[in-house]
Amino acid sequence: MEKQEIRTFGRRHGKKLSARQTMLIDAILPTIFPNDLPGKTGKILEIGFGAGEHLREIARQNPDKTVIGAEPFMNGVASLLSAITDDTGAIRNEYKNIRIFADDVRDFLRQTDSKFEQIWILHPDPWPKSRHEKRRLLQADFIKMLASHLTKSGEIIIGTDHWEYFEWIQNQVTKTALDAHTPDIQTIHTRYQQKNKAGTTTPKYMIIRASGD
Repeated sequence: MEKQEIRTFGRRHGKKLSARQTMLIDAILPTIFPNDLPGKTGKILEIGFGAGEHLREIARQNPDKTVIGAEPFMNGVASLLSAITDDTGAIRNEYKNIRIFADDVRDFLRQTDSKFEQIWILHPDPWPKSRHEKRRLLQADFIKMLASHLTKSGEIIIGTDHWEYFEWIQNQVTKTALDAHTPDIQTIHTRYQQKNKAGTTTPKYMIIRASGD
C-alpha cells in the first residue's frame, strides 16, 4: 500500500471570503494558472506566499520573468487576487507576470518541467512541537525535489524567525548534495514576519545552491 503523503499545512480556509474575493477566485484564478508565458526569459517561484506582499514585490522588480506563487490557503490567495486587480477585476499591468497555483506546491512540481532561477520560501510553518516535526515542509527529500527544478545557477532562498527550525533545515541540507550558506539579507517584511510568533530579534536567511555553484 502506498504511504500517504503528510500534509505540511493546516486548514485551507479561514474567515468567510467577501463577494468580490469569491468572484476573483471563480473568474480570475483559473486564467492565471502557471503555464508558460511567451517572451518571458525566466521563472521565479514563491512557496507559501501568505497574503502575497513579497510575491508582488518580486513581480514588480522582475517584469521580464514569470513569477509563480504556490499557496494552499485560500484566504491568502484571495488577498493576493484583490491586491493585483483593479475595481473591474482586471489584473493591473505591473502584475500581469504573476501566476498562482492554489494548492500543495508538491503537486505542481510533479506536473511541471519548469526550471526556476529562484525559489523563495519565507516563514514556513515551523511545526515547533516535536511530535509534529514530520509535518515540516523542508525535509531533505523536499529540498532535493526543489533543487531538481533549479536552473544551473538557480538558488533556493529560505527565511524564518524560528531559529531552531533554521538549524534543523541546515541539518536537512547536509543530507543532500547541496550547499547552503547564510547571506547578509536585510529583513524581508511580510505579514508573517511582523507576527514573529517565535519572538526572535530578526529572521535568519539561507541560500541553497547546487554543490560548487
